[in-house]
This record gives sequence, C-alpha cells and structure tokens, in this order.
Amino acid sequence: MERRLLLLSGGIGAGKSEVGRLLVIRGARVIDADRVGHKVLDVDGEAYGPVSEAFPEALVDGVIDRSLLAKEVFAEPARLRVLESLTHPAIRSRIRRMVAEWSDPIVAVEVPLLSDFLGAGWERIVVDAPDETRLERLVERGMRPIDAKTRMAAQPSREEWRASADYVVDNSGDRGQLVDAVDAFWDQLTADS
Repeated sequence: MERRLLLLSGGIGAGKSEVGRLLVIRGARVIDADRVGHKVLDVDGEAYGPVSEAFPEALVDGVIDRSLLAKEVFAEPARLRVLESLTHPAIRSRIRRMVAEWSDPIVAVEVPLLSDFLGAGWERIVVDAPDETRLERLVERGMRPIDAKTRMAAQPSREEWRASADYVVDNSGDRGQLVDAVDAFWDQLTADS
C-alpha cells in the first residue's frame, strides 16, 4: 500500500477528534497537532521562551496558562498571528520527526488550520458540520457561547474549509451516521492506495 499522509481539518466543533479516533480504530496513525502545540509550550518546550516573552500576561507561576493565552489571541487576529509565528515552526518540526520515525501506511495529522501546514504531499480531509451544530457541541463541552462564537469567527468559514478539501467527511448527524461516513471515506482511501 502506498503511504498516505492526511491533514485532518475542519472548524472547531466539527468533530475532527472523533474522526481521528475512528481512523485509529481502522488502522491509521493519528497525531493531534494541538497536543503537540501543548508540548512546545511546556516549560522545557521549544516555544516556551519566545511565547512567554511575547505574552507575559499568560504566565501563571512561570507556566503558560493556555486558557489565558487563548483569551489574548482569539479576539485579536494580529495577536493570533504572532502566536502562530512563534509556535508553528516548533510544532511542524516535532510532527515531521514523528512521521519520519513511523512506517504506518496511513498517517493523519489533526490540525485546525486551513493552510498547508506541513507542506506538499498531504491530502486534506475536512470534517464538516453546520455552524449551529458546532456551536451546540462546543457549549455541551462546557465552552461559553460567546467564547465558542469568538473561536469560530477566528477560523475560516465552512465554505472555505469545504473548498480546500480533497475529501469531506460529513458530521452533521449522529454518531452512527459519522461512523458510516468514516467507513465510506476509509473504503475510498484504501481502494485508492
């Protein structure tokens, strides 16, 4: 089987993590770029120094408080771009090392970005759900509606996500429908290989 490298993306609350879990069950190796992002912000992480200098208000007892950092950046696009310029190179580097160390035939990186985050050679899978559904899911997960709307507004529109996709996985229904959608995607993916 030819090795397939997938960017698993879509807006916040669309269901990327659930699709990632379903792909793991089917045999893919999945990397959560947000988790890698947390690691690079740890005190011993590659981005800790630059981020703590740029966003001292997000430090609590010498540790970067990600919720404070999120409040700082998601309401101001310019501040978000600064944060991304400090963290993305370290995140990309860690992910590339992980992918190089593995021999799995299908590797997916869950990434909440529209850009070609890891460069050429990656197919984009977009998990799609209506904005109202995404908002409901975020509130059910404990996010305040105003915070959820702010984060959603800071991301590309549903149309932009879909236009960027090599594959779209519909997550507008219940879990059973999502399982069926992932099965159909997996069958297509493995048949193409």
